[in-house]
Amino acid sequence: MSTQNYIPRPAQDYKDKIVPALKEEFGYSSVMQVPVLEKIVVSQGLGDAVADKKIIDYALEEMAMITGQKAVPTNSKKDVANFKLRKGMPIGVKVTLRKEKMYEFLDRLISSALPRVRDFNGISANGFDGRGNFNLGITEQIIFPEINIDKVKKIQGLNITFVTSAQTDKEAKSLLEKFGLPFKKNQ
Repeated sequence: MSTQNYIPRPAQDYKDKIVPALKEEFGYSSVMQVPVLEKIVVSQGLGDAVADKKIIDYALEEMAMITGQKAVPTNSKKDVANFKLRKGMPIGVKVTLRKEKMYEFLDRLISSALPRVRDFNGISANGFDGRGNFNLGITEQIIFPEINIDKVKKIQGLNITFVTSAQTDKEAKSLLEKFGLPFKKNQ
């Protein structure tokens, strides 16, 4: 199978189903006005990394397994004496996904990771920022099937940010719903 012909399922759905549906729903005059998912940023803050440097290495490894792309450490921006934190110390990891890898991650998140969350009854729609971006917090990284539970040193949460070109939260929510993100019905 060559990589030239491969199109991830959400990318194909966007072209075939989502664009016409959003164009009709919001009355866009051009296909270029339809919001698009620009990138997904997966990040993890690791406050414990101040005491143990190996935590960053484990997190980088896990993040690379989850996303399929190499993660980068994030460093502190200033000194905080109360937390024994120095400027420039690694205190987190992040990955920015675009194009095929973004759509593959979205597909895995919706089809295999979110259904593994205990007592899951949908995502709260309170994570919109007013400019068409959505933040989703996940409490345990072990919901991803790529993570071997036996090798996990510490259960950590992670943040997933969906950056869209939508002008309003309503447009962004409609776009993400059509991709298959299971928002709670009563919101």
